[in-house]
Amino acid sequence: MSSSSHRIGRIRQELALLSTVQRGIEKEGLRVDLNGRLSLTPHPHALGSALTHPRITTDYSEALLELITGTHGSVESLLQELEETHRFVARNLHEELIWNQSMPPPLPPEEEIPIAWYGTSNSGMLKHVYRRGLAYRYGKAMQCIAGVHYNFSLPDRLWDLIGIEGISLEQQRSKGYLALIRNFTRYSWLLMYLFGASPAVPRAFLRDTPHNLKEFDSETLYLPWATSLRMSDLGYQNKAQSELQLCYNDLETFLRRMYSAVTTVWPPYEQLGTHKNGEWIQLNTNILQIENEYYSSIRPKRTTQRGERPATALAERGVEYIEVRCLDIDPWSPVGIRAETCRFLDAFLLFCAAEESPFFPGDGHCTVSRDNFSAVVREGRKPGLMLEQNGEPISLRDWGELLIERIQPYAEMLDEASGHKRHAAALQTQLQKIRNTELTPSAKVLHAMREANTDFTQLMLQVSRNHHETLCSGPMDAELLQRYVEEVQASIQEQKDLEASDTESFDDYVARFHAALIKP
Repeated sequence: MSSSSHRIGRIRQELALLSTVQRGIEKEGLRVDLNGRLSLTPHPHALGSALTHPRITTDYSEALLELITGTHGSVESLLQELEETHRFVARNLHEELIWNQSMPPPLPPEEEIPIAWYGTSNSGMLKHVYRRGLAYRYGKAMQCIAGVHYNFSLPDRLWDLIGIEGISLEQQRSKGYLALIRNFTRYSWLLMYLFGASPAVPRAFLRDTPHNLKEFDSETLYLPWATSLRMSDLGYQNKAQSELQLCYNDLETFLRRMYSAVTTVWPPYEQLGTHKNGEWIQLNTNILQIENEYYSSIRPKRTTQRGERPATALAERGVEYIEVRCLDIDPWSPVGIRAETCRFLDAFLLFCAAEESPFFPGDGHCTVSRDNFSAVVREGRKPGLMLEQNGEPISLRDWGELLIERIQPYAEMLDEASGHKRHAAALQTQLQKIRNTELTPSAKVLHAMREANTDFTQLMLQVSRNHHETLCSGPMDAELLQRYVEEVQASIQEQKDLEASDTESFDDYVARFHAALIKP
């Protein structure tokens, strides 16, 4: 691949391409009552069908809302849609609000946490049984952890400009996105430092789980220098997954390892079985029930049809876009993410795609990158924290400043293509955080707790209440509101039609779903 300056020069010659970059957001948020207790009520009818609504669904728990945007050519239109959906949801939550923090408030006993329900259709039951399996495998409390997913795609012509070679456009695209993912893996510790916002958890969240957290107050546990406990082993830990190492050197190896994970029996899951008291409790007894069970900071993605396996879609049609999954909810934004964060992500991901991205050695995973990431989520604000770069120690601050300098040309090109200087401004905002840890979201959370002399739960409840009032009082014109109401009604009807049209037994449907997985 050509040098960095050569690639930047080639992109500059076709700057208009960068105005066709696409991005989308999936933002999760727990429904809680006005006192911050987890909602135990069903998904509100006024929000439509969680199975079929294009913008408003649920994730692992019935109380965990997931608000989804379409794809957008600008950050402005992206956040406009996200805000409009938040306003509609807020207006239709009665005596409830959205908890605006990745780590949940104190939760009820495990057996009371409701698993997401999608109706009686086969596709709805598949989603529900999958989540039953997650409850058995990981516990329900983990299902209540929330985040922001950022979807990102580049124009096809860009792969030619940066020297990605492939026999076909599909191969070229897949190679390019996997190269992006490798660089993301090397540098994603930076995102955790800049945007991690979960340095503390309610004491009750951990129940009896062993930990090494410190006591902030009687109700709150924390780590003094942590950025994102959500992305630490507190949030996502599982023996089966810890031994699963996917490879991002090439799509074929990635798919082979994913296939192995979703077809290889894991003995503890085998002991559980797939049924209990005559009911399905998990889709199979393998390391992963389905591909989406693999918890990763980033995923290669391909749009799927209803019932289509993600790995099959990737094998047949290649990578279409990437999904960044490590972002905490920004507690200080009513929609959980700021425009400056989106613009930094666009520049960072363009940098990851365009810069040289060597294969990972050996079996294709990078232990050093994982160790850097882990160090930053647990002690990223620690003065003088050292990371490892190319076998040598380097301070987080020095490496962060070097990365900002390398990302700068990509921010400037995005600005030139967009006709403003907001990407460069976003970069400078992040540079200030690198130079002053007190400006990071994680530091601000701890500072606000100390300033208000309150615990984590009470602070986040007040912040969430304020955002709820802002969203409810904001403008929403009649035409837009009517469009949302019509989407709700259409989604409810679509779910009814699905349930009425199902003639296949659920057992047969599951068998056919598993059989649809193609061996790479």
